[in-house]
Order: sequence, then C-alpha cells, then structure tokens
Amino acid sequence: MPFSDLALARRLELAEGRGCTAFADAHHRIDPECGAEWIESAGAYAIFDGVDSPVTQSFGLGVFETLTAEGLTSIEQFFADRGAVADHEVCPLAGVEALQLLTERGYSPIEISHVVYQPIEAPSREPNSGITVRAIGKDEADVWSNVSGRGWSLEHPELVEFLQQVGAITVERDDSVCFLAEIDGVPGAAGVLTINDGVALFAGSSTVPEMRRRGLQSALLIERMRYAADHGCDLAMMVAEAGSGSQRNAERQGFRVAYTRIKWRRTL
Repeated sequence: MPFSDLALARRLELAEGRGCTAFADAHHRIDPECGAEWIESAGAYAIFDGVDSPVTQSFGLGVFETLTAEGLTSIEQFFADRGAVADHEVCPLAGVEALQLLTERGYSPIEISHVVYQPIEAPSREPNSGITVRAIGKDEADVWSNVSGRGWSLEHPELVEFLQQVGAITVERDDSVCFLAEIDGVPGAAGVLTINDGVALFAGSSTVPEMRRRGLQSALLIERMRYAADHGCDLAMMVAEAGSGSQRNAERQGFRVAYTRIKWRRTL
C-alpha cells in the first residue's frame, strides 16, 4: 500500500483534476456555445463548466506549486471573468501557509470529503447471480443519465437535474467509461471510471432506490476494478463525503483514507 504522502496526493489530485478538464473539453465539443473551458495556473487546474455546475472549481491548489497571492489571484480572475464563484478543493498537504492565505482572502470551508485509495488487483470474485455489469455505448447515454439521477435523488436531490443532463458529456469524455449494472436485464445502478497515468478514479456510483441492497454497487466495483486492472492501472481512488455511507462502503471494499479534503469558497 503506498504511503499517504505528497507523492500520492499529487497522483490523486492530478487524476481528478484531469478528469474534470476532460469533462469540460467534452462539453465544449458537444456544445461549443456552452462556455466550458479550463486553465492550468499556479500548479492547479481551474475548470469552468457553467455558473451552477459542480464541475466549476479548482483542483491541486498548493500541491504542485507553493501557493502565492499572485497565483491565487490569477485563478480567482478566471472564475470572476465568467461570473462564477471561486471554489477550490484543497488537499491538506498543500500546507498551513496555503490555508492561511485562503482565510486571509475571505475563504470559508463549505464541504469536507475523504479521498480514499487502494492498490489495484484483478478481482477474483464475481457479481451475485443475475447481476451483469457492462460498459455502455454512446447511444445509451440517456439511460445511464436517468439511472444515475434517480440513484442520487434521495441523498443529493440538488444533483439530480445536473446528472440527468450530463450523460452525453460523460460518455464523450476522453479516458472515461460509463457502466450500468443490471438485474435480469433491468438497469439499476450507474457508475463511471476515469483513467489517468495509472490511477483509476471510481466516481458517480448510485443505485435507484427500489433496487438497493441487492448487490449492484458491489458488482459495479468488481467490474470497474477488473477493467482498471486490464488497462494497466495500479491505483484506485474514490472521493466520498466524510462520514457518509459511501465512505463506509468504500472502506468495506478495501479502500483507506489518503487524506481529508476541504472545499473552500470565497465569501467576502
């Protein structure tokens, strides 16, 4: 198991940051008028996907370069020019000085999440009987979006509309594969896998309420882990709300916490 250190944090933050830049690129390809774009500045990725999009934020702040007032200003200006609030996902290994700068500039924490990881090995077990998991084609984007949105409807209703609209973008994104888990041919769970430099980011997993507790999430994890192993990945990661059921489920499947990350928003 790799140590939870700066080298690991850089791999994990880079994987998520590049996954989001690829999302913005895919959105722009599908709809050139949407305004989605990104920059790399001060060692971080700043992504704009619309004023209200959860993708609109930065990743890697202070992890790849020492954060300075000038560097932070350049990223803030990127968001301000597009009418967006400046949100930053900040790894604690960015250091005390980076956090002090954020507080001095009027930022406050708005979200706490755990970044979890584990080495990848091809799974030896199979999904429960009757369950199949498959990568979808681009023509199934609407089905995937519907399942994903319904799966998040109870825990995060604020995300439902976004998720029901992004299937085509997610399918179009480079180095990304969307999966559906089905029971007797009926889709009941959705998930995504994005790959960057040997890191497989497991994201977007949800199960529709009426098909929960039947092994669909476990099956999604098994088959995505198998896919990642087959495509040369050595490290798996997830991001889960701190203390959530998603975090507990990840730890039951062998993931462990690399670090606790805070999302900061400028409130002044």
